[in-house]
Amino acid sequence: MKRLVPIFLLAAFCCAMSHAGTPVVSLKSLLREMTDRSLMARWPDPAYSCKQFSSYDRSSKTPDDKLAWFGNFDQGQFIRQETNNGRTEYVMMDAEGPGAIVRFWMTFSGINRGQGTLRIYVDDYDTPVIEGNVREILSGQKLCGKPLSMSVPEDAPFDERGHNLYLPIPYAKRCKVTIESPDLKITPEGRIESKTIVYYAINYRTYTSPVKVVSFSERELKKNARLIAETNTLLTQGAPEAGAPLASGERKLDLEAVLAPGESRSFTIDGMRAVNRLSMRVDATDREQALRSTVLSMSFDGEATVWAPVGDFFGVGYRRLAASTWYTKAAAGDVMSASWVMPFKEQCTITLTNYGEQPVEISKAAAVHGAWKWDDASMHFGTTWQQFTRIYAQGDANAQDLTFARLRGKGVYVGDAVTVYNPNLGWWGEGDEKVYVDGETFPSHFGTGTEDYYGYAWGRYEPWINHPFVAQPIGDGSYGHIGLSQNTRVRSLDGIPFRESLQFDMELFDWSNVHLNYAPITFWYMHPGGSHLPEPCIADAIEPVAGSPADIFGKGMKLTVEGEALLPQSGYNGNIVLQTVERHLWSEEMILFWSDFQEGDVLTLTFNSLVEGDYWLKARFAEAADYGTFRISVNGHEFAPVVKLTRKEISAKALSLGKIHLKKGENRVTVTAGTLAPGFDKGHFGLDKLTFEECR
Repeated sequence: MKRLVPIFLLAAFCCAMSHAGTPVVSLKSLLREMTDRSLMARWPDPAYSCKQFSSYDRSSKTPDDKLAWFGNFDQGQFIRQETNNGRTEYVMMDAEGPGAIVRFWMTFSGINRGQGTLRIYVDDYDTPVIEGNVREILSGQKLCGKPLSMSVPEDAPFDERGHNLYLPIPYAKRCKVTIESPDLKITPEGRIESKTIVYYAINYRTYTSPVKVVSFSERELKKNARLIAETNTLLTQGAPEAGAPLASGERKLDLEAVLAPGESRSFTIDGMRAVNRLSMRVDATDREQALRSTVLSMSFDGEATVWAPVGDFFGVGYRRLAASTWYTKAAAGDVMSASWVMPFKEQCTITLTNYGEQPVEISKAAAVHGAWKWDDASMHFGTTWQQFTRIYAQGDANAQDLTFARLRGKGVYVGDAVTVYNPNLGWWGEGDEKVYVDGETFPSHFGTGTEDYYGYAWGRYEPWINHPFVAQPIGDGSYGHIGLSQNTRVRSLDGIPFRESLQFDMELFDWSNVHLNYAPITFWYMHPGGSHLPEPCIADAIEPVAGSPADIFGKGMKLTVEGEALLPQSGYNGNIVLQTVERHLWSEEMILFWSDFQEGDVLTLTFNSLVEGDYWLKARFAEAADYGTFRISVNGHEFAPVVKLTRKEISAKALSLGKIHLKKGENRVTVTAGTLAPGFDKGHFGLDKLTFEECR
């Protein structure tokens, strides 16, 4: 025994020495990193990769199989199921360390939605370090307060929000995340028989350079309670106000200018510095067009890396909106500011160009810059921007991947936003993000829907600007609505490093057949010498911004309302489901199906419109042997004759019903059951879609 003591001490000494100089990753260090904007401008140390587990449709394997590649069954897809202490747990994540969960998003549908038990296991422990109701953990107060734990939009029904957890969960050896619910049932063959549906996306780091990780525990959570509260306070404040006091060593460069059509003004900062904040107000007769046609461009040490319309750069699209994230802030109709740290070794040139046809005034404009020590880890800030103007959007075989950015070099991807004008009541955001890093042939980030990527769920239209990393300052063009939507996601701990290349694609997948204006902007850092696509396109910036559906379609515009987008009102008899029988017959592969009713029963369906006027209505119904006759009315106007839908085989029937007045706001479609089909004692009815064409 006496001989073992010095050997043990020597081993302990060697172990201690092995950690000398080795970075320590902990809940504390990650929270500090999260709120230090300057760290984003340096290559990460310690280095890490960032990947994602999600419930994306597992049939998506290769772009060669186009239908499967754009598969939309992004629900209930787990790594596996396992039995632990007699309970069935569905595994969402299982990753080797050292690493950390840095963003966790979920939403739910079906009965008892969001009522499962979430468990997070770290290292070799059989007992979870986190266990409890899934929504209380992700967006409740079980672990921490807002905004680290928060659901959005807060004005939406709680069951239709996206639940976001940004509290980092570090682990030294391994991390496994599971969910258990009596309403979850998936057969060993992968067939979903659940009464509740789960959607999830988990972003996680894996450290690729030596680190010592202090794994997450209840003790670590309690020990850092004060820091967590301080972090929540900082994140809630968001980016500094445009007129915030200068920090030590900072100086301000005036950027004010009045720009005639076609005119540019450039401003230069010399020396080894970093732009810490940009701010400006834009005024013009047509201010919306000015926000799009006035372009901010920046070059650092002779490399042009920033080119973007000012509205998109500052997170408001082309509307006079209030907006706030950790990096951007805008007062409605007033000053916009951005707090990306943008370093340079020798010189920065900031240029404002008016590509529009009207004079533009840039006021309250300044670049605040401070000291920076340039080294081999330092990176230049950059953006890409483009608009897919009147791009055709349709699901299934006509879905497509839009490339937001293609980057070549060494850097970190730190965010993006989309500004979309939707002239249709359908939903444009069903598409998934796909991020390829360093030549991957299959994306290491494959999502479950555009709104899920941006932190919310179910295409909700309610705006929110009170989260540091995701925002929707306007949602007028969301599911069931017509107009403009702007979504932003900026990154801190979930930044995506790349050593050679990164390509960010987003599926364009719309539930109806429609043209959109779809403008994405991306934000990133790269070491000098990199390249980026798309290149600046002046034609996109000078394109007139859309303010009404007619700006997309011109005269004779059409509005399509899918049957599955209609909302049944209470008081009807029978049952309503979304049916996919003979799906090849139906637009978006489904119909609204009403069953088990009697003669004289009435079903009322509603939808919202942001436009008003006279339209010709065409309806597409289902026909089958057990379908009878019906009377159809819209907003109290009943069409004649009676619609007969009895047919031996299942088929689709399109009918021109006549002229109706479409109201701004809620519109009501009433279906009254007439005679039942011969030989049947219960009625059936299927509605595929309604198409409204503007009367000329």
